[in-house]
Amino acid sequence: MVAAVLTTAAVMALTPQQKAALVVVSGLPAPAGVGGVIVQRFDRSAERPAGALVFADQEGGDVRAFRDLPPSVSARRVRSKAAAYAAGHATGIALRREGVQVDLAPVLDLPDGPLGARQYPTPFFGVAFARGLASGGAGACAKHFPGLGTLAVSTDKRPYVRGHVRQADLAPYRAAIEADVPCVMVGHGVYPELGPRRAVLEPATYKLLRGTLGFRGITITDSLSVVHGRAATWAPAAARAGADLLLFNDPRDATRAISALLPLAREGTLDGHVAHVLRLKAAFD
Repeated sequence: MVAAVLTTAAVMALTPQQKAALVVVSGLPAPAGVGGVIVQRFDRSAERPAGALVFADQEGGDVRAFRDLPPSVSARRVRSKAAAYAAGHATGIALRREGVQVDLAPVLDLPDGPLGARQYPTPFFGVAFARGLASGGAGACAKHFPGLGTLAVSTDKRPYVRGHVRQADLAPYRAAIEADVPCVMVGHGVYPELGPRRAVLEPATYKLLRGTLGFRGITITDSLSVVHGRAATWAPAAARAGADLLLFNDPRDATRAISALLPLAREGTLDGHVAHVLRLKAAFD
């Protein structure tokens, strides 16, 4: 109760500009005041703004912002929960030494999805990896909700891809929530069950995650830089739908998004999201 009161007071003390910036995760060099930054392979040594949460894609194999850090093998080559946990533990320790608090991993998409080596033989190995990350001191961010299993191709290759939500796709997220995963990334797939737009923009996506599945952690979008020039429209739409953090690999998009989010900050729409961000930041202080 005391923590909630303190968080509310902290949110109320912020200016609209500060609130708008706090719900943005940016590539480097980042705009002032962002809530988080994403470290990518080509800018690992770049200066990071003080106080920002630091995220990285450290899934394993070829998908590693830090090529010299674990996990060295891809998700597809993991053969047991014990191996996945050990890899997560080692990765968590290594990332914290590099100043990274949250790993944008594990992938919990079913193995019939379009991501190939990035998918575990069973996504429950991914849940074990998330537990290992936590034991190593880093946070996990499970992705890509509500599951890419029925998509024909990755949304990294074709930004508008249709699929369907299956109960089997949701099961790993239930397990991850029970394991207290602090973060879930929402994907760009389009699911008729949730609405006509991509999942990151549909309120039904977040209702499913928070209402039906009971998730209480922080939600982050997959990169909204996936289509150039949409930052100013997608950032407010995703925030209104329920996303706590809005991810942009391109810092120019992040700057545009902050400006577009100012009206929402002034009307109080971002307050709940900002509170979630502050709580996640406090967990790694």
